[in-house]
Amino acid sequence: MSVTRKMVEQALRHITLPGGGDPVSRDMVRALSIEGGAEGDVVRFVLEAPSVDAARGMETLRAAAEQAVAQIDGVEAVSVALTAHGPDKGTEAPTIGQHPQPQKGPIKPEGVARILAVASGKGGVGKSTVSANLAVALARQGRRVGLLDADIYGPSQARMMGATARPASPDGQSIIPLRLHGVTMMSIGLLVEEDKAIVWRGPMLMGALQQLIGQVQWGELDDLIIDLPPGTGDVQLTLCQKTELSGALIVSTPQDVALLDARKAIDMFRTLGTPVLGLIENMSTFHCPQCGAETQIFGHGGVAAEAERMGAPLLAALPIDLDTRLAGDAGTPVAAGDGAVAEAYAALAARLVADGLA
Repeated sequence: MSVTRKMVEQALRHITLPGGGDPVSRDMVRALSIEGGAEGDVVRFVLEAPSVDAARGMETLRAAAEQAVAQIDGVEAVSVALTAHGPDKGTEAPTIGQHPQPQKGPIKPEGVARILAVASGKGGVGKSTVSANLAVALARQGRRVGLLDADIYGPSQARMMGATARPASPDGQSIIPLRLHGVTMMSIGLLVEEDKAIVWRGPMLMGALQQLIGQVQWGELDDLIIDLPPGTGDVQLTLCQKTELSGALIVSTPQDVALLDARKAIDMFRTLGTPVLGLIENMSTFHCPQCGAETQIFGHGGVAAEAERMGAPLLAALPIDLDTRLAGDAGTPVAAGDGAVAEAYAALAARLVADGLA
C-alpha cells in the first residue's frame, strides 16, 4: 500500500510541541513529497519554525519527526529539513495606534483579491470563533487566506490561532504577519501585553485599523477575512469607507435578542453600500455527547427566517459543542481537525467558494 499524505500527517500529530499542539496543527509542515522507491516510498518534507532563533533549538523535533514517519509501513527513507519563517530577534514591529493618515480613496492591499468582513450586531455570538474556523476551513479548501483581528478592544485571534511569536518589521514600517494552520494572520493582540487594556478614542482606532490593513505584508491572498468588533461603531465605519470591502458575513445566534442587533448590523452595511453576502446561524444545535439528544439551546431557525425576510442566503447553521471551545482555548481551531463541527465549517467554506464569494 502506498504511503499517503494523510498517513504522514497522522504520524506527526503524535509529536507534542512545547506549549501544546503538534507540527501539523501548528502549520509547520512544508513541501511534503512522497516518491516511490525500490523497496518502499521516500518521504521528504520541511519543518518551518516561526523564527531563526526557534529553528536553532529544533533538532530534537526534527529527529522525532523523522523517526515517527520512518515507522509508517511502506516508508523506505525519510528526509526532514529545518527552515525558519520570519526575521531574527532584534527586529521590532512598528507601534500600532495613531491618528489616521489621509488617503485618496478606499484601499486594498496589493495581492489581495477579496476582503470579507465577519460581523455581528452584539458580542457573545461566536463571531471570532466563526472567523478563525472559516479562515482555516478555506485554507483547507486550497484558498490563500489571511485573517485580521480588528477587534481592537478585545482581540482574541492570537489565542484562538495558537500564536506565540511576535510579528516583526524589517524597516520599522511594514509588518510581517504570522502563518498558522495555513492562514496568514495578524492581530493587535500580538503587539501588546495580553493583560494590557487598550484605551483609545475613535481616531486612534481608525488609525490602527488603517495600519493593520495597509502596513502588513499580506502577500498574495484569495481572501482576507476581517474579524470585526461587535456593534456598529468606528471600526466598522472606517472599514466600509476606507477599504475596498467585498462584502460582509453576519453572524448571529437564533434567539430574538441577538437578531435585534444583527438587523442593525445589516442595516449599517447596506447604508454604507457594502453587500451583505449572507447570514450564519451560530450555536444552532447542541447534540448531547452522552445520550445523543438534540437541543436548541438558543432556539432554532431564527436566523433562517431573518435571511428569508431580507432576501439574503442562510450560509450555514453551525452547531455548538464543547470541542469548539476547547480547541479555541488550545490554539488549534476545531476546523483544523475532524468531526461534525469541522465538517460544518468545511461545508460553509465549500459553499462560499462554489458561489464565488471566497
